[in-house]
Amino acid sequence: MNRTIATSPPTARPWLLLSILAAALAMTGSVITLLSQHLYDTLTATFLPQALAQDLVNLLFVSPAMIVLALLALRGSSPAFVLWLGTLLFTAYNYVIYTIGIPFGPLFLPWVGVLALSIFALLGGAACINRDELLVTYRSGRAAQVSAWALIVVALMFAALWLSEDVPALLNGTTPQSLVDQGMITNPVHVLDLGFFLPAVLVIGALWLRGNLRAATAAPSFLVFLFLTGLPILVTPIVQSVRGETAAWGVVVPIGTVTIVVALLLAWLLRSMAIATPARQEMGLAPRGSGAPGPQPARG
Repeated sequence: MNRTIATSPPTARPWLLLSILAAALAMTGSVITLLSQHLYDTLTATFLPQALAQDLVNLLFVSPAMIVLALLALRGSSPAFVLWLGTLLFTAYNYVIYTIGIPFGPLFLPWVGVLALSIFALLGGAACINRDELLVTYRSGRAAQVSAWALIVVALMFAALWLSEDVPALLNGTTPQSLVDQGMITNPVHVLDLGFFLPAVLVIGALWLRGNLRAATAAPSFLVFLFLTGLPILVTPIVQSVRGETAAWGVVVPIGTVTIVVALLLAWLLRSMAIATPARQEMGLAPRGSGAPGPQPARG
């Protein structure tokens, strides 16, 4: 089977540049919060180490990764472009939480700026997939099938976890303990996950199993999101320990396992990624299969 070497979508250039600006602004905000002694004073003892862990991951990993992937995509790397979408999805998701979950303060407008820039860059980048400028398939049908089912299983797992907290509280007319611990009126993570992210993951996984090329192209972005989501959870016990607090090490094994599995699936997919835009299919330069997670016929 031929593996086509393709460039990232040319119309994505402004969105890639926009994301670099978003990452730089996010890094600046993270530096300020980590050096400040007062910006997070109103956060509860439970929420504070989580916020600090998120700032550390944003500063040291997510934003630098977004910049590097954007630069590689500008140089023509299609795999970098697909992974870049995942960093944007993660950033947009988390800065919704920054803007509505953390009390109003000096960084409110910069956080809104990161949110706006990442959302527009994400929508612009995703539009390149919708216009068929970049579609991918995979030489390994097994890698695609396992990854698609992994997306579905993880989405169902987190949906069950959140509902196991929310539904009993609703039936009993009480407030979930996590809201009490974090000092919130509602949980933005549950809102975003149950209202958008987890349904999107289920749809992507199901469409991928049915052979949809756009789902096959977008799926690695959701795996990137899941991988990045695990990092601040794993860093939180370290922050708690450094601060002299009781560290919640119990999350390390389950979340660490999911994070490692997702990273391995991403590596597996990237090794077997092939470009399958319609124009290249007609020239016989890429698989004509539908992106289904199964063996694809060779052409050319």
